[in-house]
Amino acid sequence: MKTSFSAKLTALLRQVPVVRHLARQKFVSQFVLALLQSRSVQFGEVAQHLNDAAKVASNETRIQDFFREVALDYQQLAHLLVLLLPATGKLRLCLDRTEWDFGRCQVNILLVTVGQGDFHVPLYWELLDNRSGNSAAADRITALQACVQAVGKHRIGLVLGDREFVGHAWLKWLKDNGICFLVRLPKHHQLTRVDGRRRAVAELGLAPGQVRRFGQCLVDGVWGQAWVQALAGGDFLYLFGTVDVAYMGQLYRKRWTIEQVFQNLKGRGFALEASHLRCRHKLRKLVALVSLTYALCQSVGTVASKKIKPVARKNHGYRATSFSRHGLNILRQLCRPAQSPEPLTRLVDALIRWLHWQLIRSQMTKIVG
Repeated sequence: MKTSFSAKLTALLRQVPVVRHLARQKFVSQFVLALLQSRSVQFGEVAQHLNDAAKVASNETRIQDFFREVALDYQQLAHLLVLLLPATGKLRLCLDRTEWDFGRCQVNILLVTVGQGDFHVPLYWELLDNRSGNSAAADRITALQACVQAVGKHRIGLVLGDREFVGHAWLKWLKDNGICFLVRLPKHHQLTRVDGRRRAVAELGLAPGQVRRFGQCLVDGVWGQAWVQALAGGDFLYLFGTVDVAYMGQLYRKRWTIEQVFQNLKGRGFALEASHLRCRHKLRKLVALVSLTYALCQSVGTVASKKIKPVARKNHGYRATSFSRHGLNILRQLCRPAQSPEPLTRLVDALIRWLHWQLIRSQMTKIVG
C-alpha cells in the first residue's frame, strides 16, 4: 500500500506542480510518507523511511540535496491545500505566530490557517527575521493578499487574530478591502465613542465577568464594534472588529483552531521544533512539506470519521482523538508492510480520486471564467 499511495500522490503532484520535475515530485511523495512513519522532521529519522531500496546514508544525502537546491512553488502548494477544503461556504482565516530556539538560532514563524468549523489547514507561512519580534503590518498584508489569491475574497467570511495583530495600517487595510475581521486588542488601546468621548477599557468600571458592548466606536483610527469583558487579575478580553457585536465573544473562541494546528505540527504531530535547520529558506520548505502532510492527515481523519466510524467521545463530550491524529494513525497503518484493511485502503483511494476531480473542476472553472 505504501508504494501505491506514493504513486497516487506523485500523480497528483504532476497535476499540481509544487516541484517541476518528476523525480522531485516522487521525492516529495516519499518524504510525506516518511514523515508519517517517523513523526519527526529530523533528516536522520526521515531517512530511515524514505526509500527502503536505498541505504539510509544515501536517503539522508538526497534529503539534504533537496532542501539545498530545489525551489518550491508555494502558490501551487496553496492551490493544492485549498482543494482539501469544503467546496462551498465561507472560510475562516486565523493568524498567529510561533517561535522556538535552536542554540543561537531563533525561529519565528507567521502562519495563517484556513478552514471551516474544526477543519483547518495551514495556507500561508513566512519565516520572520526579527529576533522574536511581532510581525509588521506589511508582513500581515502580504500574507492576506496571498490567501485572497488562493481562496478568493468572496469565500473569506472572517479573519481572526490575537493581541499581536493590531495597528492602524493593518486594521485599515482589512476594512478598506471589505474583509470581515475580529481581533483582540491590548487593554491600553483607547476607544472613542460616537459622541467623541475617549476612554481606556480599564476606566469602564467593569467587575470580573461583566461585559460591555459598543455598537460603533473608533479604535486605532478605524471605525468598528467593540466587546469588552473584565477578567480576573485586572486583565480584559477586549475585542474589536466589523462583525456583529452580539457574537464577538462566541466567534473569537474559534481562534483556538490555529493553536490546535500548531500543537499538531509540533509536539503532538511531527516534532517541527526538533528541526536542526538554521536557514530560513530551508525551514520554509520544511514547514511546507509538514503542512501538506498534516493537511492529508486532517482530510483522511475527517472523511474516515464520517464514512467508516465516528471518532469516540469521552465522558466530558470531547473527542478521544483529533481528526488529524485519527488520520495520521490511519495513514501510518496503511504504510506498514502488513496487509492494510480494505475499508481504509478504499477510503484513501477515494480521497485521492476526489482531489483529482476537484483539480479538474477548478481548472475547467478557470477556463470557462
